[in-house]
Amino acid sequence: MHLVPEERAHRRPIDEHTVCAAVAGIGDPSDVRSWAARFALLAEPGRLAVLLAVHRAGPIAVSDLAIATGISETAVSQTLRILRTSGTVTAAKDGRVVRYRLADPAVAALLDPIPALPHTE
Repeated sequence: MHLVPEERAHRRPIDEHTVCAAVAGIGDPSDVRSWAARFALLAEPGRLAVLLAVHRAGPIAVSDLAIATGISETAVSQTLRILRTSGTVTAAKDGRVVRYRLADPAVAALLDPIPALPHTE
């Protein structure tokens, strides 16, 4: 069980090869934490709506995101602050307007398969 960390090497596996394949499949613990943080960003419906709008229509301004998502401008700004801090979006000034775009290609890849649903009222 060459891939099992030393602190777990004393445990008896049922299938050593499967354990090693599972450890290799998990990969670097810091990568796992990074992906968990990405998924956490997607787990809140408001953030997900903002991310989908930025991904599919960006670069886009806060006021336009508020209209598109139905979320207040203040809440959109707070959401964008979280997304900027995480490196998921970036901001660029366009005259007096700040426009946001998706900056994390891994998040873009997660958002791509999400279908846009027809809007019904």
